[in-house]
Amino acid sequence: MPGLLRVPANASCMVAFAHGSDSSRLSPRNNYVADALGEAGIATLLLDLLTKGEATNRRNVFDIALLAGRMGLAIDWLLERGETGQLPLGLFGASTGAAAALVAAAASSQVAAVVSRGGRPDLAGEALVQVRAPTLLIVGGLDLEVIALNRQAQARMHCETELSIVPGATHLFEEPGTLETVVDLSRDWFRRHLG
Repeated sequence: MPGLLRVPANASCMVAFAHGSDSSRLSPRNNYVADALGEAGIATLLLDLLTKGEATNRRNVFDIALLAGRMGLAIDWLLERGETGQLPLGLFGASTGAAAALVAAAASSQVAAVVSRGGRPDLAGEALVQVRAPTLLIVGGLDLEVIALNRQAQARMHCETELSIVPGATHLFEEPGTLETVVDLSRDWFRRHLG
């Protein structure tokens, strides 16, 4: 799986990104968030959970078990690396990647925090009740259907959860200032729970 690993000097924690459908490690939005986290001393890993060939099949994009399994491999890889293995670990998921991040978090005691941006946590299914990592759900205020799906998912979770609705934002947070709000919320959540 190709990826972009960034480890700033004196990194305090590590965040692995799970991208959503029609996205990759080159996603401008996730790279923007990763760059901002890096400036705050947080190491990041952006990786493609599907090969180019796999990504052309829409079923794979919604195969949460497949995506979560790949996230699990990434978690293991990070834990085995000298520069990242000792850092507290968080996951950042967008769209369907949020469900993959939550399933991976449910399967790993090493994941200490999760952030979902415009995510579909409902697609994590039964894994939701097994997530132990504190989870922040960020949704655009104009993304009404996804707000409802996030509320339903949050009601099923037993860990610490928070739903943050960004006013004036649509699903992709393309409106001025909305992605900056995502950065602020994410950075604060990871700092609080990863140290």
